[in-house]
Amino acid sequence: MNDILLQIDGKEVQAKKGMTVLEAARRAGIDIPTLCYHEKLEPFGGCRICIVEAESGGSTKLVVSCVYPVEENLVVRTRSEKADRIRKTLLELLLAHAPDSPQLKELAGVYGADRDRFEKEASFCIHCGLCVRYCAEVKKLHAVGFVDRGTRKEISFIPEIASTECKNCMECFPLCPTSYLQAAFVLTEALAFSGTPSEE
Repeated sequence: MNDILLQIDGKEVQAKKGMTVLEAARRAGIDIPTLCYHEKLEPFGGCRICIVEAESGGSTKLVVSCVYPVEENLVVRTRSEKADRIRKTLLELLLAHAPDSPQLKELAGVYGADRDRFEKEASFCIHCGLCVRYCAEVKKLHAVGFVDRGTRKEISFIPEIASTECKNCMECFPLCPTSYLQAAFVLTEALAFSGTPSEE
């Protein structure tokens, strides 16, 4: 047996070797918020919303639960003061980009995040990468990707692929926590697909 015993929020949890803290918590019915995680995708750890406090061997540190592996006798606190404070600030930063996202607003209510703390830079994309990774890892199509980097990074559909593949798929659309993806596709379709021959 490769069972590992750890403690999450005071509850003894049994997990398998190789599982992450997030996976173990979810199996035990313990909620940890996420924005960039999807069970069909490789862990990304990009949004950091799933941050928790983990204690092992007498030392405590903040870890990203979707990529942090379980270990014997690990003690995890999902709602520690430090973790909640960081989560709140991360949400406030994300709300500056996507102030009308229902998912972000719901989390803001839970963690007391101020939608107006930071100046609005409404790009509407929070760079969770769900659409890019789902299209690449699950669909194997690579019809959407990141362009540029840093503060100029954006999601973009690849016209040559998206014009023939996306209309019949759109599986990534519901994954978007801000609904930006649908708007980006409509814009791309209007600008780049207009000259594409129809297959009807």
